[in-house]
Amino acid sequence: MAEQTGPIESWVERQISAAIERGEFDNLPGEGKPIPGIDDPPDPLWWIKQKMKRENLSVVPPSLALRKEVEDALDAAYAARTEQQIWDLLEPINKKIRAAIRVAPVGPPLNLMPIDIDRVVRRWSERLR
Repeated sequence: MAEQTGPIESWVERQISAAIERGEFDNLPGEGKPIPGIDDPPDPLWWIKQKMKRENLSVVPPSLALRKEVEDALDAAYAARTEQQIWDLLEPINKKIRAAIRVAPVGPPLNLMPIDIDRVVRRWSERLR
């Protein structure tokens, strides 16, 4: 064991030794495996990156996030089963686009216009034929 330098270290070492004797460190997940990222270069933001990954967060500017949302909504619209589903998917997106046109979101220029839902419905119905 490491050299003990004071009463706190002694107490901590005793607690660890007692836990080892009770088997509390046996069969832990990852036992015998290398620690993930142990050989990676030091990164002062490692904890932020891990937190973002765990919480499924992203730092995409709102204007780019809206573009992606539009793209996903259009994909979902073309895969819809009914015309009503298309309208239900695209109307809320159009509201967001109109709001973003009035007050520009942070990030690169939006360069979006509201979706012509009638046109999407026509293309969708043509695919069904």
